[in-house]
Amino acid sequence: MIKANKGLYNSRINEKGMEYIFEIIDKTGRKIRLTKEQWKHIIKEHPIVADKIEEIKETLKRPLAVRTSDYDENVRFYYRYYKNINLKEKYLLVIVKYLNGNGFIITIFYINKIKGQK
Repeated sequence: MIKANKGLYNSRINEKGMEYIFEIIDKTGRKIRLTKEQWKHIIKEHPIVADKIEEIKETLKRPLAVRTSDYDENVRFYYRYYKNINLKEKYLLVIVKYLNGNGFIITIFYINKIKGQK
């Protein structure tokens, strides 16, 4: 792995050449990555999460709940409650798609209740 200092955050480049913001092991021991390309999309659509990297990592490591998508069994919803945030929606939702055993963050935003299959 090569460390690169590009852009707003320190990014990394994996052996396949894909840059990512972070890689983390979730509560169940699976690897999840947030790619630089996906992060740009997420903060464009949901700018409120732009400074929430640590909360995102915490949500993946110590979620209040993990649910499966009603539409795709390879998609998981990771939830964590943040009562001190100045929003009506208090749950941080991190949506992860698993491909070949690896998880990739699809999107991140705040929501007011937990959804999805247990």
